[in-house]
Amino acid sequence: MTTSHDNPAPFLRGERGELLRALAEQRELLLITVRGITDAQAAQRTTVSALTLGGIVKHITRGEQVWMQIMVKGDGELPEGMLDMGQYSMADGETLTGLLNQYEAAARTTEEAVAVLPDLDRSVPLPRTPWSPPETVHWSARRVLLHLIRETAQHAGHADIIREALDGASTTAQR
Repeated sequence: MTTSHDNPAPFLRGERGELLRALAEQRELLLITVRGITDAQAAQRTTVSALTLGGIVKHITRGEQVWMQIMVKGDGELPEGMLDMGQYSMADGETLTGLLNQYEAAARTTEEAVAVLPDLDRSVPLPRTPWSPPETVHWSARRVLLHLIRETAQHAGHADIIREALDGASTTAQR
């Protein structure tokens, strides 16, 4: 998995590099929570929430894929699978290794897309969803990245709780 130490972000100067490094740091925290677990543990529910460690990795991966489509295409269309509830759990036959490989690919795509953006002020229309306001909402590429950082951080926290309930490990203890 790409980490803040080996991704292309350190070579980007200014705001782009800072945002990508912040995202990479949150990814690292999330990845600590799945270190050393089995596929069965990744799929195991440990709290009242239906979330699992594998499901969180799968959801965050899908989130990066979807948000990069929104940011790069800029057409306001709803990306395929954006609202698919299956993104929150491991399907039969999925492995943690496979999910982590997909996450790494999504991270590379994000870093490459941000590196070639002409401007972080680029405004894109958000797709219509059931919870959208009646008017079209636009976000800058910067706001999309900030959203990904927030989402990754939030889910890394969820994953830490799930992992602690699973076997007592936490990101603090595993760093």
